[in-house]
Amino acid sequence: MPSIQTDKVSLEYESSGNPADPPIVLVMGLGMQLIMWPEQLCEMLAAKGFHVVRFDNRDVGLSSHLDHLGSPNIALATLRYLLHLPLKAAYLIDDMARDTAALLDALRIPRAHVVGASMGGMIAQNLAANAPAKVASLTSIMSTTGKRSLPQPTSRARRALLRGPAKPGDVEGATRRLMSVLRDIGSQTHPAEEGYLRDLCEKHVRRSYDPAGVARQLMAVAASGDRTAVVRRIKVPTLVLHGDEDPLVRPACGEETARVIRDAGGDTKLEIIRGMGHDLPVPLLPQLAERIVEHCLAHR
Repeated sequence: MPSIQTDKVSLEYESSGNPADPPIVLVMGLGMQLIMWPEQLCEMLAAKGFHVVRFDNRDVGLSSHLDHLGSPNIALATLRYLLHLPLKAAYLIDDMARDTAALLDALRIPRAHVVGASMGGMIAQNLAANAPAKVASLTSIMSTTGKRSLPQPTSRARRALLRGPAKPGDVEGATRRLMSVLRDIGSQTHPAEEGYLRDLCEKHVRRSYDPAGVARQLMAVAASGDRTAVVRRIKVPTLVLHGDEDPLVRPACGEETARVIRDAGGDTKLEIIRGMGHDLPVPLLPQLAERIVEHCLAHR
């Protein structure tokens, strides 16, 4: 797959569809590589006349891993977070949004429909707020403003997120850990088929495995804190999609995202997807593709 070099990092990306078609850029979440955007979803979007671009954020996959920035102490950071003490991070969500903007520039895409999931939704929100000329429309999936008073993850989801990594070189252990995490935060109505989940997780681990990089991303989310003031600046047409079974970023977080944009005068729509957790269940992909396509076509 190709990559582009920004002034800060190298970003690995993949595209599908006709480059002459309107671009949709997909931004993935915490610790997840571009392959976590289902091939089926990308094919659906391309078949509807879009040029689909997905990429690895910094510190995951085949993009730059910022090892020189060190490995955060997540236990200490969690304690500081719970005590409402300031957090230090190697970089913030704003930096990752600038990465996305740099990718667009390098690919000579002046304006794109931007779709972000989870942390990727936060990145997409910040991009839409800070560089609105680059964003034709925004789709924020299972994401949040980061407001502290919003419902917190369930205890099971929190444990899944903070579960210790497998030892270096333990492909089977890392695969099983990722499978367990995705089960714990995913849809209960549409659980992933065992073989599909194992193949995806093993591919993910073999492609790249860097727990320290994921920890740096987690710190970027935590240290970016309450981003309500940023989200309030979003004026581009926005679609907020959220699963009613999401145990990690609770449905109220999506509702709050839509409310903040709407109350600030932004054009936003909210849809709660029944049977969706903190994942992109295969049976719901046609529905998700349809919603994204409708939104993008309405704001070409």
